Amino acid sequence: MSVQPIVVIVGRPIVGKSTLFNRLTRSRRALVHDLPGVTRDRIIGEAERPGGGQVTVVDTGGLLLGDEDRFVPMIRSQAEVAIKGGDVVLLILDGEHGLIPEDREIAEYLRALGVPVVPVVNKADRKGVDLQAQEFFRLGLGEPIAVSAEHGTGLVELWDELDLHLPEAEIFDDEDLGLPEDEIHVAVIGRPNVGKSSLVNRLVGDARVLVSEVPGTTRDAVDVICEVDDARFRFVDTAGIRRKGRTDKGPEVLSVVVARRHLERAQICLLLVDAVEGITRQDGHVAGYAWDAGRGLVLVVNKWDLVTDREKAREEISDQIDQQLKFLRQTPQVFLSALTGKGVHRLFPTMRRVHRAHGAKISTSDLNRVVKDAFSRNPPPSLGKREPKIYYCTQVHTRPPHFVLFTNLDKKPHFSWTRYMENILREAFSLEGVPFRVMIRGRKS
Repeated sequence: MSVQPIVVIVGRPIVGKSTLFNRLTRSRRALVHDLPGVTRDRIIGEAERPGGGQVTVVDTGGLLLGDEDRFVPMIRSQAEVAIKGGDVVLLILDGEHGLIPEDREIAEYLRALGVPVVPVVNKADRKGVDLQAQEFFRLGLGEPIAVSAEHGTGLVELWDELDLHLPEAEIFDDEDLGLPEDEIHVAVIGRPNVGKSSLVNRLVGDARVLVSEVPGTTRDAVDVICEVDDARFRFVDTAGIRRKGRTDKGPEVLSVVVARRHLERAQICLLLVDAVEGITRQDGHVAGYAWDAGRGLVLVVNKWDLVTDREKAREEISDQIDQQLKFLRQTPQVFLSALTGKGVHRLFPTMRRVHRAHGAKISTSDLNRVVKDAFSRNPPPSLGKREPKIYYCTQVHTRPPHFVLFTNLDKKPHFSWTRYMENILREAFSLEGVPFRVMIRGRKS
């Protein structure tokens, strides 16, 4: 593997930082919208260097150093962590509007941090920008590079300048680094403001994700990596998922798209619910996204520190599952407080257990031993003249597991019998938290 150089993108809101990020990484990962403050967390991607190799590109939230907005101190803190960890900073400037006092403030701020800075004047395709670009010499950061992030012009010159500041990637063998082969992908999902970002921060032990009490603060999905013992976890802190049709236009709509895309990229999901509010219909819809996508699932009841009568609260949650979300009976439950950290230690072994179940590969001999025993104890009702028989069972898929049961049945048995067989397999092979399938295939004797 290689240790890649890091390029950090900074600047005021709405100057084209996310557009340039998407252009460099050839993705649409960063949200692009004409409202200030859309990108609030660090978004990380990879870009191909024209001369070969890759660089890591980090998109940061818009810097407003003197603004009174409640998000500004948090956004600045997030950006500063990224800046100090980078090899070079791209300061994105708005060529259409020219040099303004906020640009000077940001330039002074970056100079004080002592990092290499490349000034980039965006929107070079607009009329009169070439003349405006000369103003940016006054920042004292060197010759500005004129680009159009939207149309991709000026990128050759930008890469030429970056190459002057970027080191070559160092190559190491995975064995030399002692890295585990597998990485467990975990999507942290749930309604807005249930504590997803706070939980990720607690798990990784670093204020890596912007946290606020305002619903919808996390609008992008942010990957963070955590290594525990011999396991490597990649967490995706997704934007709060809301029911389709009840989502405002603009960034909120885009956040749902991003959240669902990352959910489907994960192997397992942590579904966060509010212990005080209990499980709501909206929680059910979010859980359904994960279950229907075939992802392993852990029910995480957060804010447990705010509950006074915990026995009653457990009973109410159990009743809500039985009445509305019966599939959640198959998922492990962890009660915790992301704020205090109590109970969080139970998550890592639970995630590993569900991850193993999600990727389980069960031998045909073991499957047939269990299935034939269950079949003999409770065969499906006869739907014809032939006595029900089972030939064999085999696994045909993993993540999640899929099984095919070959029988002499002319018609599919009642869903209750299929559910019976699923419960037998789940218990026999420890498939807790996994939405596996059992398919019945008929065959003439």
